[in-house]
Amino acid sequence: MSEENQEAQNQQEQGQFSLQRVYCKDISFETPNSPQSFLTDWKPDMNLNLNTQVQALGDDNYEVVLVVTVTVKNHDQTAFLAEVHQAGIFQIKGIPDDQKNPVMGITCPNILFPFAREAVADLVNRGSFPQLLLSPVNFEQLYAQHLQQVKDAQQQAESEPKH
Repeated sequence: MSEENQEAQNQQEQGQFSLQRVYCKDISFETPNSPQSFLTDWKPDMNLNLNTQVQALGDDNYEVVLVVTVTVKNHDQTAFLAEVHQAGIFQIKGIPDDQKNPVMGITCPNILFPFAREAVADLVNRGSFPQLLLSPVNFEQLYAQHLQQVKDAQQQAESEPKH
């Protein structure tokens, strides 16, 4: 067996992961209480919501969409709402099915988050609000919490009496 064939076989056995494309799928920015929100003291209360959506595209390609929603209230009034659907197409080949979910739930969002964070910061800046820099996110911890929630829900469903 030639050295090139051996190398190709090793890559297939190890699995392949590659980023094919990064793009913004949807962007929304709302300032429902402007211009009044600019006329009060700025004491923001921020709520960050993250969600991941996955769609198989065929040929070992997957679209992963990281949905970042930031709602900022000032004195109980919504100052702005920014939502970014940051997407990527990832090729995931030769990785066992039980390992694909963590790749799509941890690795892919880690790659997409800096792009989404930049888009949110730009939207907030264009809305003439004070700078907003989202802190880094531990997607591994969020994924583990999600698995625990699913497990707890399954256990609760199994323990409920059946009619």
